Amino acid sequence: MRHRVAGKKLGRPTAHRKAMLRNLLTSLILNDRIETTLARAKELRKLADWMITLAKQNTIHSRRQAAMYVYNKTALQKLFTTLVDRYRERTGGYTRIVKLGYRHGDAAEMAIIEYLTAEMKQEASAPKGKGKDKVEKATGEGRKEGKKDKKEKKEEKEKKEKKSGKKKT
Repeated sequence: MRHRVAGKKLGRPTAHRKAMLRNLLTSLILNDRIETTLARAKELRKLADWMITLAKQNTIHSRRQAAMYVYNKTALQKLFTTLVDRYRERTGGYTRIVKLGYRHGDAAEMAIIEYLTAEMKQEASAPKGKGKDKVEKATGEGRKEGKKDKKEKKEEKEKKEKKSGKKKT
């Protein structure tokens, strides 16, 4: 039984696992979105949300606690300035995990983890293929048109047909 055992080992020794999660956290803070395996993303979500909570406290103690996990000074600065301003009103749930499917090499389940309301800086970095549809669905981009939109388009099409029909006759 796994009573009171928190976290996954991710198939790595403790030092390697901690270093990997710190590197992933730093990359997430700097880029607002990263692609990794689903298991890593789920573990990273705990740290990423905790870092935002620390940044919202904005005390010397919270800065030092964050500095224990985020070694990059620019990432730490971004965490305590831009990210904390973005989530000032939000009480939790700062990250989103979007499943992408399976990796070809080893069939590991892949996912994108991102901070909510992340600016879409690079469209080229978005995944291609099946996963792209899931990202668009989760972020709201490329969403299907609602009933009103379809009706409006249908009416516009009919108007164009009438105009083109009148010109021909």
